[in-house]
Formats: sequence, C-alpha cells, structure tokens
Amino acid sequence: MRDTDAGTDGHAISDDLHGEPLEIQMGPSHPATHGTVRINLKLDGERIIDADIQVGYLHRGYEKECESGEWSQAIPYTDRLNYASPMINNVGYCLAAEKLLGVTVPPRGQFIRTIASEISRLSDHFTCLGASAMELAAMTPFLYGVQAREHVWDLHEALCGARVTTNYVRIGGLQSDLPPGFVDLCRGKLKAALAIFADVDRLLTQNPIFRERMEGTGRLPAADLIAYGVTGPLLRAAGVGYDVRKAEPYLVYDQLDFDVPVGSNGDNYDRYLVRVEEVHQSARIIEQCLDRLPEGPVDVDDPRLRWPAKSKVFNRMEELIDQFKLVTEGMRPPAGEVYQAVEGANGELGFYLVSNGTGKPWKCRCRAPSFSNTHAMRDMVRGALLADIVPTFDMINMIGGECDR
Repeated sequence: MRDTDAGTDGHAISDDLHGEPLEIQMGPSHPATHGTVRINLKLDGERIIDADIQVGYLHRGYEKECESGEWSQAIPYTDRLNYASPMINNVGYCLAAEKLLGVTVPPRGQFIRTIASEISRLSDHFTCLGASAMELAAMTPFLYGVQAREHVWDLHEALCGARVTTNYVRIGGLQSDLPPGFVDLCRGKLKAALAIFADVDRLLTQNPIFRERMEGTGRLPAADLIAYGVTGPLLRAAGVGYDVRKAEPYLVYDQLDFDVPVGSNGDNYDRYLVRVEEVHQSARIIEQCLDRLPEGPVDVDDPRLRWPAKSKVFNRMEELIDQFKLVTEGMRPPAGEVYQAVEGANGELGFYLVSNGTGKPWKCRCRAPSFSNTHAMRDMVRGALLADIVPTFDMINMIGGECDR
C-alpha cells in the first residue's frame, strides 16, 4: 500500500504524517550563493513553501559618500558598485554628470567608452556563467570562465593600469587615450577569450545534468518581472526585448549593428542562453568600434570641467593649474536634476543626480538592477525544490555592492 492511498474511510496515511514546516536560513554567507544575502526558507520536505529574501549586508553608504565629496570624487565609488563590470558604472555616472553640465564627449571618447563598456560586460558574463557552473558542481567551466575573464581584464589593465577597480572614465572624457598598440591587443585578447568561452559553451549548453538543473526552474512570467522592475537578461529571457542601448541609445550604440537576444520560457536555462549570446554580441560591438575608431581628442575642451590626463599634469604647468583648481574648488554644474540610464550587465543601471549649483552633488541616487532583480526571487522559488534556489540565485547574479549600495 502506498502512503498516498486512501483507506476504506477515505483517510490517507500521508494525512497522519504531516508536521510543522521546517524553517532554515541560507546565508548571509553561504557556499552555494555568490553574494551576501540571507534567505529564510519555510520548507515542506524538499518543497519551498515561502522564502524571505533579505538584502543589505553589504551596505556601504554609497550615495551619502558621493554627496559628501566633489562631483569627480564619486567616480571611484561607482567602480565598487559592481566589481565585475566597473567601467559600465563609470560611464553611467559620468554621462549623468555631463547631462547636467550640458556637454558631450568628442566622438573618439565615445567610441572608447563603448569599447570599455562592452569589455566590462564580457567580464561580468564570464564571471556569472563560470560561477554559476561551479555552484552546480561543474568546476571546469568555472576555471575556463575565469581564464577568459583574465584576458578581458588584461584590456582593463592596458586602458587604465588596474584590473578591477578601474576608475577610467572622467566627467568630460577619459583618464587617457588608448595606449599604443591597443587595437591589435584588443583583437588578440578578444579572440583568445572567445576561444576559451567556446569550451564553456560546449561543456554546459547541451550537458543533460546542467539542463536538468536549469530548464523549467526559476520561471516567472514577463508581466510579473515588469511589475517588479526586473530588467536585463532576466527580462529578455522572458521574451521582452528591452535593452537601454536600443530603447534609449547613448554613446554610439545607435551607429552600431547588434542584436538583442531574447528567450521564450523565462526560466534559468533561457537566462543562461541569453547571456551566452550577449557575449558574442559584445564582441561584435567591440569589433565594429575598433574598425570605426575616429581620430581626435577624447576629452571636452573645457578646463573648467575636464580632469587633465595624469601624463600632462606631470609635465605641463597649465594642466597642473587646471587640476589644482578643479581639485580645490570642484566643477559646478548648474542647479537641476537629471536621470541617465545605461545597460548594465544585469539590467538598467541608472543615476539620478541633483545639483544645487555647488561643487558637490546634492543628491546622488543609483538605480541598481541587482536590487530589483533580487526582489523578484521570492516568486521565482515559491513552490520549487530546495535545490532550485542555487541556479535561480546564480542567474539573478546579485552583486552585493550594487544591490545594497
């Protein structure tokens, strides 16, 4: 007799075996989740009855730190929002400040910013996909993912001297122009990174164990995702082709030919596939920018705004004086407020800035995609199995520095 079979009185044996739901806590530092978050789970056996997602364990006071310093001093803080794609954060903040100031960076600077943003997107996707595989017990794809990421971090280092906390973009331009030989270096590193990533693709995409863990798990309809404010690969996997680079083009994205991959099922496997295709689209964008890279300056020609390049500060009196005045007095955007969004690796990354005409931001608010995306996790895992939490959290790709700010 099975435990679900009813007896002669219609009373099933399983009715006598019920008990209180089991409550357990995952995190805030759990080996199966790359991110600082606590998940209070209520379980019926292996089945998730409810999940309380608690964030905030990496809160650093980012916004108040930015408001306590001058406009340019906020840029290093934006690096730390998302360590995996720091240059996208730099670009988003500086574009917002430039919108307040009413200035536009010269074409060469815009192309280089686009290249830097897509290099960072590659870094973020390699990290996300590799770490996700590792947390599903596939160690080799993780090592390949990290190896591919090292190649694009070599490009970070060539651009600014740092591999992670880049601080490369400036309000009104860039820290410096491309170093000699960068175009050839970039093509070589890109080719090497994609060759390694092809092995990740071969190991995971058609792997039956990987697909069993990913297909049909973490699914949430597009309408619910939109209601939560979810953007990026999570929303695109559900069939909504929203991408800030297409919807509200910035830099030179409207001059480039690239596709926005979308899924149809909205599950973890589609989120994985969207990221895999976005890797190839980013490489496509970088190749086009390298081919069309114009000559000319990378900074606006205005000493009241532009932070001069370090090499010039060390060797020219005028540049030294410009930097001294900007450091001691700061730039002073006119009073007003702006919102500028860019397409981060995890979705819409926006900066809302308010100026009261002084040398410091009166308000600096960051719209972080990780916060909205993590908010929807409760609905993604309710009714699922305990084991489904790991791939779902992996595909949300919560970055604590960005989510908690």
